[in-house]
Amino acid sequence: MGQGYHKIFKRIEKKYVLSPQQHDRLLECWKDYMEPDEFPHSQISNIYFDTADDELIRKSIDKPIYKEKLRLRTYGEVSLDSDSFLELKKKYNGIVYKRRMMLPLRSAKQFLEEGISPEEDNQIIREIDYCVKWYHLLPRLFLYYERDSYRAIENPDIRITFDTKIQSRREELQLEKNLRGEPLSEEEFWVMEIKVPMAFPLWLSRTLTELKIYPTSFSKYGEIYKKEKMLASDR
Repeated sequence: MGQGYHKIFKRIEKKYVLSPQQHDRLLECWKDYMEPDEFPHSQISNIYFDTADDELIRKSIDKPIYKEKLRLRTYGEVSLDSDSFLELKKKYNGIVYKRRMMLPLRSAKQFLEEGISPEEDNQIIREIDYCVKWYHLLPRLFLYYERDSYRAIENPDIRITFDTKIQSRREELQLEKNLRGEPLSEEEFWVMEIKVPMAFPLWLSRTLTELKIYPTSFSKYGEIYKKEKMLASDR
């Protein structure tokens, strides 16, 4: 794809926290409706940007009608020449609007941390630049997880992902170091995210109802932030 690849998404996203047993049961029930996505298994590393006092994540935890976040994402082993994805994600009244721009990691870091704009100028770059300057954003959290990705056979725009092995760190916030972090939990669990352009198909809704699996407002960054605050208060 190379530099210049960019996308704008508008869709409904629902999250669910699953036990290993629920995860396995869903895969069995959906085997005739889903197929592996183009990239079926990924190791995903992110840097989340926030203010010095974590304003964005604190507001997000309060579940406002509007919220936004900025992250820099890479896949697999990383170097400064690897592709990276700048993502500005906004959520208003339950609808997710995502701006996504691919850049070499070196260029993305220069843009976000030094204010050196990429050669290509477009609406996504301008929106991200405005967000960074408006909030005075800084790299605040490294977040890693592994993802299995599927799409609906009848409609590839319906995507379902399963994330596990969530880890984070607050120091050495450079993706190119290829470090991991502290596990969010010692217990195994999966975060399922269902992404649809409009309504859920019947086969999907029916299985969730039958297995009594319900959506939650789970946020990886938010859960890490709450865990850090809880540990700090216990000291």
